[in-house]
Amino acid sequence: MKVLHVDHIGIAVHGIDAGRLFWEDVLGLSFEGEETVVEQKVTTAFFPVGESEVELLEAVEADSPVGRYLAKRGEGVHHIAFRVEDIDAALQELKAKGIRLIDEIPRTGAGGARIAFIHPKETQGVLVELCERSGKGDGR
Repeated sequence: MKVLHVDHIGIAVHGIDAGRLFWEDVLGLSFEGEETVVEQKVTTAFFPVGESEVELLEAVEADSPVGRYLAKRGEGVHHIAFRVEDIDAALQELKAKGIRLIDEIPRTGAGGARIAFIHPKETQGVLVELCERSGKGDGR
């Protein structure tokens, strides 16, 4: 598996507008816009930092992965995503090594990226996302 770089760090927030105050107004990061990923019941907002991004995640419904995370743990780092060259090959390699996956088949994430999550029990409690983007730039 070829990991290219940290794609983004996902941060669960109760509200993107409130979250923007820090990332945009205090740190001066550029706001790239919002996108609702209906399948995941989440609205995302991205703030580029070099080759990586900060991703704010706001639950659209309380009974969503991010909604449940917020109810249990509150706001904070939700996941770290690594950009991979070939997500299908990466998942096959992880399965061959006996690594538990949340997603054995990639799904579509924000910006049209192909994503898959590794089970946190395999990563010392960290939710790790693999992310493949097509086209020039970050695919957004």
